[in-house]
Amino acid sequence: MIPVRGVEGRMVAVLGLGRSGLSAARALREGGAEVLCWDDMPDARAAAQAEGFTACDLTRDGAFDGVATLIVSPGIAHLYPAPHPVVAAAQAAGVAVDNDIGLFFRSLATPEWDGFDIAPRVAAVTGSNGKSTTCALIHHVLSHVGRPTQLGGNIGRGVLDLDPAIDGEVIVLELSSYQTELARALTPDVAVFTNLSPDHLDRHAGLGGYFAAKRRLFAEGGPERAIIGVDEPEGAFLAGQMREAPGDDRVIDISVTRKLTAPGWHVFARKGFLSEYRKGRQAGSIDLRALKGLPGQHNHQNACAAYAALRTLGLAPRVIEAGFASFAGLPHRSQIVAEAGGVSYVNDSKATNVDAAARALAAFPRIRWICGGLEKEGGLGGLSGALGNVVKAYVIGREAQGFALQLDGVEAEICTTMERAVARAVAEAQPGETVLLAPAAASFDQYDNFERRGEDFAARVGTALARG
Repeated sequence: MIPVRGVEGRMVAVLGLGRSGLSAARALREGGAEVLCWDDMPDARAAAQAEGFTACDLTRDGAFDGVATLIVSPGIAHLYPAPHPVVAAAQAAGVAVDNDIGLFFRSLATPEWDGFDIAPRVAAVTGSNGKSTTCALIHHVLSHVGRPTQLGGNIGRGVLDLDPAIDGEVIVLELSSYQTELARALTPDVAVFTNLSPDHLDRHAGLGGYFAAKRRLFAEGGPERAIIGVDEPEGAFLAGQMREAPGDDRVIDISVTRKLTAPGWHVFARKGFLSEYRKGRQAGSIDLRALKGLPGQHNHQNACAAYAALRTLGLAPRVIEAGFASFAGLPHRSQIVAEAGGVSYVNDSKATNVDAAARALAAFPRIRWICGGLEKEGGLGGLSGALGNVVKAYVIGREAQGFALQLDGVEAEICTTMERAVARAVAEAQPGETVLLAPAAASFDQYDNFERRGEDFAARVGTALARG
């Protein structure tokens, strides 16, 4: 646990008592704060009370008398589409509003760091897609070479559940737009922006607000190194804002659509080969084509981002390449769950939006595609040019009929359930094909989360193959 600094003797309220909320409450208490907890769900309040916390109804009049700060969990709206009533009350009372990420950045450094040979560093990754894989890849390679490292944020442990940093350690954080938007302190040493595509638009009042939330990771703290995917206009704009002049190597541009030739430091992947260029000369390269844990262009983009971060952290190209080779990938993200009869079965349940699904569909040549679920705002228009590799779609979800009608030019079978979709895909798959779960939709119409959906897919594949 990282005790929160600067709160001793102060009263701090916590709204939302899920993983991050309870973690924040514990770290605040460890730092000497008087903690008041509230959640709209009685079961969550009871869980906090079982740990000795005071449950205080923050919706009542005068609830913020004497309160210094309100800590808000990521899932709770603080601005759009409308502020939670408790957040609005805190703001009306002049109470500062923050989250666990802000507490982490203001509490990580301690006086003990003065005795370290190498100060700990934080590498933080944001973007629409690829955050988890990029973070896991950085963490994996650091572990591979024996560098002390921890993984947290949206992946691994909550940020305040991490251990206090030790000499030379690198803390790798995955940060969502919900987390970067509200944090009052954002001071990573290395900041990574993978890409941008429409997502969470209601929460941020449109694409501009969504981008602005992610941009804060770079604008608020001024990282020593900014690693930015420039294949979308927003990324190119951000890189330009962070760069002081041509050749400014505090910014590393990454791309998977073109060779980068401008002055400066660049990492790009073309036709399966990663290349690093610095000051106009090639400084490193990796053949990504044989890496089973990193299939497809979208994972090559993740590899470019991780490579750039690892180079910033002092690792040599050949060392990074060796670490990449032993990376098995993450569950639910282009995860090979079975191979039988010349057919590969891939779980990409994390492909919950159109852009992520399109990237997954580009990674394999002949696909039997399991898709569908709770459709996100914006529809499926972004898939129109990404369906060329699809042999057939097997559509699941409560709205499977409507989802299938949007898949122009693709044979689609309405299956509704995962059990039927997998059974039909397994029965019809031919050698050389891939049965791919890449839903392009949220899971909440049938599952608690995308992990449960992916686990169900893997289990159904195992059952269908066992039946022969």
